Amino acid sequence: MANLEKLPVTVITGFLGSGKTTLISQLMKNPGGKRLAIVVNEFGDVGVDGEILKGCAIPECPVENIVELANGCICCTVADDFIPTIEALMALDPRPDHILIETSGLALPKPLLKAFDWPAIRSKITVDGVIALADAEAVAAGRFAPDVAAVDAQRLADDSIDHETPLSEVFEDQIACADIVLLTKPDLAGPEGVARARALIESEAPRKLPIIEVAEGTVDPRVILGLEAAAEDDMDARPSHHDGHDDHEHDDFDSIVVDIPEITDPAELVARITDLAQRQNILRVKGYAAVAGKPMRLLVQAVGARVRHQYDRPWTEAEGRRGRLVVIAEHDDIDAAAIRGILIPEAKAAE
Repeated sequence: MANLEKLPVTVITGFLGSGKTTLISQLMKNPGGKRLAIVVNEFGDVGVDGEILKGCAIPECPVENIVELANGCICCTVADDFIPTIEALMALDPRPDHILIETSGLALPKPLLKAFDWPAIRSKITVDGVIALADAEAVAAGRFAPDVAAVDAQRLADDSIDHETPLSEVFEDQIACADIVLLTKPDLAGPEGVARARALIESEAPRKLPIIEVAEGTVDPRVILGLEAAAEDDMDARPSHHDGHDDHEHDDFDSIVVDIPEITDPAELVARITDLAQRQNILRVKGYAAVAGKPMRLLVQAVGARVRHQYDRPWTEAEGRRGRLVVIAEHDDIDAAAIRGILIPEAKAAE
């Protein structure tokens, strides 16, 4: 790529647990001949997604091309984090052919697009496209798409009621900003669920969008890279609930980190996480646990009450077999004492 050409950037957005990291890891394995660089923006300071991707490093995307920005929205820390990170990636030798940005699952993509208009980088990079991932099972259940008819009926009864939740607004903004929607985990939703999810997304989209079913993050890179959307110049076609605001709030969501003592049975931890999701309305749990007698670290990923776990790699000496879980929920649902009381056996629980 000639230095005068704009470097293409793909923004990958999607709700918590929709499969963004899985998609990027698959693109790393099959980059379509492109040398990739990756920016991961985490919510909370346990860097799960960035570490997973560094474990997938290959010559086309080595470890030094993967940058993790934790515990801060990159569109809110443009000067301090985003611009220097992009400039550092562009200065790599060899220079990347394409940059992928994985946003936090709670991020609004449009404010990030505005960051590409900053003078330091606007002549050097372009937003090749915005890819929104949507969990087919969750969308089919209507978790992030309100029933418009029901809302209208209730509003007739009480004009003061606001039925729009932070979760639905995030979901709608992500869809509205997208160039392509990837409908993930179709196997969990089934054919009827996929059809419902597709219909809900189509009803939320401000324009007709390609909606593609994707299992385990597997998609031909030619489908989502090289769109040449120049999204930074197409902002009016990407409406947001926060248009007209100079900034956007993240106070609707919060997270805590829970230190987990060594466990004896992963199934017991899974049961506690499931119980936590049901009793405390938790959105996401992710992190690591140490299992007695096992040299490998247990990677834990949960979306609501759906929990997945696997041994990913040996513990390092510096880590000291320290189990840590980040718990994410709407602000009012974060009760640190209650969360720790459920996740840690009472005899070992400590603030």
